Amino acid sequence: MSRTSSAISPLDESFTATSHKGLTYKFGGVEPASGEVMTVAPGVRWVRLVVPGPLKHINCWLIDDDDGVALVDTGMNLPAAREAWKAVWRGPLAGTRVTQVIGTHFHPDHIGLAGWMCDHHAAPLVMTRGEWLTAKFIVADARDAVPDEVTAFRIGAGWSEEQIAEAAKSGWSGFRRIVTPMPMGYRRIKDGDEMTIGGTPWRIVTGSGHSPEHACLLNERDGLFVAGDQVLPRISPNVSLGATEPDADPLGEWLDSIAKLKQLPHDLLVLPGHGDPFHGLHARLDALDTEHRARLDELEIFLAEPRRAVDCFGRLFRRAIGQDMLGMATGEAMSHLRRLEIEGRARRETRDGVWWFAAA
Repeated sequence: MSRTSSAISPLDESFTATSHKGLTYKFGGVEPASGEVMTVAPGVRWVRLVVPGPLKHINCWLIDDDDGVALVDTGMNLPAAREAWKAVWRGPLAGTRVTQVIGTHFHPDHIGLAGWMCDHHAAPLVMTRGEWLTAKFIVADARDAVPDEVTAFRIGAGWSEEQIAEAAKSGWSGFRRIVTPMPMGYRRIKDGDEMTIGGTPWRIVTGSGHSPEHACLLNERDGLFVAGDQVLPRISPNVSLGATEPDADPLGEWLDSIAKLKQLPHDLLVLPGHGDPFHGLHARLDALDTEHRARLDELEIFLAEPRRAVDCFGRLFRRAIGQDMLGMATGEAMSHLRRLEIEGRARRETRDGVWWFAAA
């Protein structure tokens, strides 16, 4: 729904303690301070940068390469993040060059400084085609006024005139303000590709639902999995339906991706985009799958009477949804309603531009 939204989902506060059962945090809450690096495995180091909002931070990963380091994700284009990176290059990694910048997906907390980093180190940008094209489209589509299609989507979801007017004040160019200009070209990666970084093979494993073609990196030899936002230990990645592809099924793609990742080894050390490195990949995937399916069942019961997307917030989320979370909450509610619609468990009726969903 929101083009600058990041990983956190309003669903995260609805998860019970069982969501974290079976997870082991290797470093027991120890994390690198701003401007510092921390080794998590031989040849792999961790940088944590501050981001605004409830996420608070983004994890970036440095993998030793032949003549430098490959960087996975960069942080958002904010002064604090740029200063933290400068401290890294002045301090623990002084004299080290970035050989390539790998973006797991297009969200600004992950590629916001990709162009800046590529330019400074004369390094190529490496992404999947789906993520690259989405990022380029959003930058090119930046405009002052909110598109009519987005306003229609908000009306359809049940937003009030006041909520629509308040959101319109932010315009439609927020993404471009927190992403540095990206290189003209990029190196494409796709599912199943094998990258050799510093003599070590890393296999690309893609997922979908949170973003179009999210890239994860698997080092099966050393038992490492750079997961980006595809698997997070303590929050649910946002899975939203939006105006750019209103007939899509992001939640269906997300559930399919969970099943796909369950085929990976269970004992990998997961290096997530947010939160701490952990063991327990399958336990976390099972919890995410169970919670989303439970929400679908609960939502179907709630649709005994026709409801709008905004009416469903109380059934999906265990927190009040203010203006700041309205876009993500709407996108997530719509993704669940759309999944019920595709499964034949709900029907949609349009009245005066507003969508009403009822159990089938």
